[in-house]
Amino acid sequence: MPMTIELGVAELAATRFAISPLSETVACLQQLAGIDRNAVNLPWLRWAREELDREPLDLSRTWRLLVTGRLGWPEFLVPAPRDSGDSLENDLSALRRTPVDRVRACLDRVFGETLPPAAAALADDPASGLREVAEELREAHDRLVAPHWPRIRAVLEADVAYHARALTAGGAERLFADLHPDLRWHNDQVVLAGERWRDRHRVITRGPGGLVLMPVVLGSPYVLVKENTSTQTTIRYPARGTGALWTAGTRSPGAGTVRLLGRARADLLSALSSPATTTDLARTLGVTPSAVSQHLKVLRDSGLVARERSGRNVLYLTTPLGERLL
Repeated sequence: MPMTIELGVAELAATRFAISPLSETVACLQQLAGIDRNAVNLPWLRWAREELDREPLDLSRTWRLLVTGRLGWPEFLVPAPRDSGDSLENDLSALRRTPVDRVRACLDRVFGETLPPAAAALADDPASGLREVAEELREAHDRLVAPHWPRIRAVLEADVAYHARALTAGGAERLFADLHPDLRWHNDQVVLAGERWRDRHRVITRGPGGLVLMPVVLGSPYVLVKENTSTQTTIRYPARGTGALWTAGTRSPGAGTVRLLGRARADLLSALSSPATTTDLARTLGVTPSAVSQHLKVLRDSGLVARERSGRNVLYLTTPLGERLL
């Protein structure tokens, strides 16, 4: 029997998507530690190592909580966003508000009765410890995530829009099947199967309400489920389009594409292998937003680029026809 989460009609109706800058921050630190490393992020990893070689981060509180040598880590470090997310301040505020009993119970589950020094210090004074952890995570975000956040956010928003369409077209069964090969929804249960979960046969105690589905760019290639929580249960999964994120705009379009479209539009089409806004594209290509908009209109009219709205942003992405042309 694989891992399962009971999810009836009411809970399914309350299930939602969210984006979390704090989730990306925690995930990227685990990638640096070699935990469930995702090969598609190796370009980011090389950049991050160079950045930290230049000026190391002080993660004396946080690192020992994340890099435990065990299967788990304290789940209160990534609280479920209360809304659609995209606010580091809200994430960190939720982290600092974690109830004292939840902090201590979570540390006991991860480390057992004999807590290592960093966990013991946090258990002795959770309020002060959480403030220090939050400041370390803020600095890690500012150094390692924020420089890339516009492009990361665009990938996350495109993922949410794609899966929202999957839910509309095929219901919950289609939605969970599209999230990850290890996931499916069947008979009022979310089922987490696959080789990785073979020896973890149990029913996960779901938090109140529906699930929070959180795509992650700088993280594991596997699904991560919050198993014990007083807030909503989160399912973190690898975002679609991550593989193209670090190569978008770096591959040169073929000579035939340049002859057909011109250099400016060919470069724009190449950059859109990873979803982006007009502002992102202007910054990446070093041109004005108005010039980008004019070229995008031609590419859209030709069926090479599509656009979709995600919240306040309009994202552009190369279509399958555009990919074939490249």
